[in-house]
Amino acid sequence: MPVVSLIGTSAAAAEVNTAPPGVVPALQQWTGGTGRLTLTSSSRIVVPRGASAALKALAAQVAAEAAELTSLQLTTTTGTPRAGDILLRIDTAADFGSARTELRPEAYRLIVTGRSAEIVGGGQKGAYYGTRTLLQSVLGSADRNSIPVGTAVDYPNYAVRGFMLDVGRRYFTPEFIKSYLHWMGWLKLNTFQLHLNDNEIQAPDGDWSQAVSAFRLKSSNPAFAGLGADQGYTRQDWDSFEKTAAAHGVTIIPEIDAPAHARAFVRFKPEIGLDGGNSDHLDLSNPAATEFMKSVYAEFAPWFRGPTVHIGIDEYPASLVSQYRTYVNAIAPYVRSLGKKVNAWGSFSAMSGSGAGYDKNMVINSWNNGWYSPKAAVADGYKVINSNDGLLYVVPFANYYHGQGLDGQYIFDSWEPHVFGGTSDLTFQDPMLLGAMPAVWNDLVRATYTELQVHGLVEKSFAALAQKMWSGTRAGTNYAAFLNRVGTVGQGPGTTYLPDTVVKPEPTPGDLAFNRAATASSSETASLVPSNAVDGTPSTRWASQYTDGQWLSVDLGSLQPFSKVGLDWESAYGKDYDIQVSDDGTTWRTVAQRRGLAAAGVDTLTFPATTARHVRMQGITRATGYGYSLYAFEVLA
Repeated sequence: MPVVSLIGTSAAAAEVNTAPPGVVPALQQWTGGTGRLTLTSSSRIVVPRGASAALKALAAQVAAEAAELTSLQLTTTTGTPRAGDILLRIDTAADFGSARTELRPEAYRLIVTGRSAEIVGGGQKGAYYGTRTLLQSVLGSADRNSIPVGTAVDYPNYAVRGFMLDVGRRYFTPEFIKSYLHWMGWLKLNTFQLHLNDNEIQAPDGDWSQAVSAFRLKSSNPAFAGLGADQGYTRQDWDSFEKTAAAHGVTIIPEIDAPAHARAFVRFKPEIGLDGGNSDHLDLSNPAATEFMKSVYAEFAPWFRGPTVHIGIDEYPASLVSQYRTYVNAIAPYVRSLGKKVNAWGSFSAMSGSGAGYDKNMVINSWNNGWYSPKAAVADGYKVINSNDGLLYVVPFANYYHGQGLDGQYIFDSWEPHVFGGTSDLTFQDPMLLGAMPAVWNDLVRATYTELQVHGLVEKSFAALAQKMWSGTRAGTNYAAFLNRVGTVGQGPGTTYLPDTVVKPEPTPGDLAFNRAATASSSETASLVPSNAVDGTPSTRWASQYTDGQWLSVDLGSLQPFSKVGLDWESAYGKDYDIQVSDDGTTWRTVAQRRGLAAAGVDTLTFPATTARHVRMQGITRATGYGYSLYAFEVLA
């Protein structure tokens, strides 16, 4: 009889007939069945008669993706599924568990029996996400042609699961942009913001005419000849972005940033800049500056198929707040008059003390708790997106803002979209919190790094961010095992341009404990958990409470022969301890003892070969006033 497993909870340890497929991000809910469904060359992707053109296109897309990723050559058809088929359909009234009403279009059910599979999307995006889970499940099978029997009910925790890339300061090729759209869809990320104009932060010797700056959209309109950078995106390029985005469940948010960060516009039209044009700020006392920006938005709005345009509005001098407020209150409604919603960087606390007097029909990217904290923005009535600089900014190869990329382990273990740092955290799924959007800012405009080197920094944490934005803490595993899962599913179809740079933890050869289920008598904190001692990562550790007699146990999964254990002790080590084994996890026998250990570090104990399923370090006496703390606990044949 199948049971429901809620991923990441104690129920996940309950016995099920089939384990949840190792997909990224992890499923919200899985009901295990028995056995696997094997797909063959006779399997088809079936859509109902009368299905939309978009659903038929998705079926064809999935067939092509399966061929790219595996040896499967699936065909598509309409009608009734037969044995071995995959039915793809949309049902807005289906049961999607605890999915919030506004997120149901992105929810899906994947029902797999021994006969066939069915994906039921709450909307087109939900159907698409169901196919990501299907394909990743196939990749996780030993033969790359089967999926476990069971039912997945899956949905996002947040509406905005995004990523922002600064292409204003550094050009990224269309091939790179489209590869990222494929990759984002693979990880169920749905919002890609392109920061289209910017400049270096300081003018060389105060001369802004020598500053690096660019606006990346190239119009054929003679009125804007020379505004777009030589390395820029034509209408044809942009159309290809939008087409790719639509096929992968991603919405592009174009950002045209002013009145600061506006050197590209001032260079094009010096009379609209402060200090006679020797500036990267618009002179908002000149009505022509606002009118020019309106003309830019009007020119490019028809390019943008998504519902939202980002207008920037950050980091303008607070001494010019009156002109700034007038500009914001003119530009925001003007962009809406073009048929677009408006997003903006939060700046109102630093500019005015609050959002009082500003246009309220905007969504705020809360990027800095001082400039405009999420709590301040929410109090002023704005919905927010978490783009917190201290937690989510990357400035490639700089000595600030995570120049070597975000810490994936921290993201996986400790961060959630409602976490902004300090006292600024919101609550989980706060109705005013739309989601999160980490950002890459290319401040070092004169550095020589490449777009693929940027990818190497982003890839370190991208999957962990996707996990936390979709199903949060329901990964059901530790970080090392999660990275192995990421390695299995890869970056998805259509991403061959992007190198796979993630370094997966490698176990000590012959370590029977690697990534096995670990338990302990206690943990000092919520992050110093038992699984850290068996994850193959030398920087993570388990630590107990500060008393003698604590223990750490590993379940090897079945009876295994072994004759050695290796323990890598942190400075809080065990002076006296036993190594015990058990066949059932209840009755223990001692196979080795350590008495009077003199120092932390690696301690190896060898004993006559034994066979057992469970292995335990049973502490007796601590060496310090702290507890017991292990970087590694290895069981070796």
